[in-house]
Amino acid sequence: MDSEIVHRKRALRAELRERRQNMTSVETDAATAGFTANLQSIVLDLSARSISCYLSARNEPNTRPFVNWAEAQGIRVLFPVSRDDGLLDWTVGEDQTELPGVSGMPEPAGSLLGPIAINDVDLIIVPAAAVDATGLRMGWGRGYYDKTLGSMEKCPPVYAVVFDNEYVDSVPREVHDQPVDGLVTPTRIITF
Repeated sequence: MDSEIVHRKRALRAELRERRQNMTSVETDAATAGFTANLQSIVLDLSARSISCYLSARNEPNTRPFVNWAEAQGIRVLFPVSRDDGLLDWTVGEDQTELPGVSGMPEPAGSLLGPIAINDVDLIIVPAAAVDATGLRMGWGRGYYDKTLGSMEKCPPVYAVVFDNEYVDSVPREVHDQPVDGLVTPTRIITF
């Protein structure tokens, strides 16, 4: 692992965390409305009947209104559940209960479906710290999504959800980093 790249990623993540923490409630509420509308648009454009989507933590783009909409439309939503081995299990979170996962992120309680359950979805929605102009996604450093996406034989479209200022010219790249097919911000949808 190149220590220069790791250092650059760490510095960029710290800057992005600080920006997110400094957003006002008015800004985050407006962003949530934009994320929700844009994510709905992608689902409708793809005629997706089954998706995977993360449950957002406090400073992440809020996915809950979108998830509520998708479930109300009868769309099957798989949620990630982190494991100690760095892989992701999946659940539909049938009882609407959230617990802190292995990494401290919110995860729904429910029957675990195993890592390969994601192979059956029509769309994957992932968190990100930043996405660059080539579609390279930089996550928060745990590698769960890089491992999942890198191991999929046939991957449906993958969209990262980021705030407008997190779509950047370039992000530091390591060998294991996986690109995305598009990104969603509060104001736009970009497909690579």
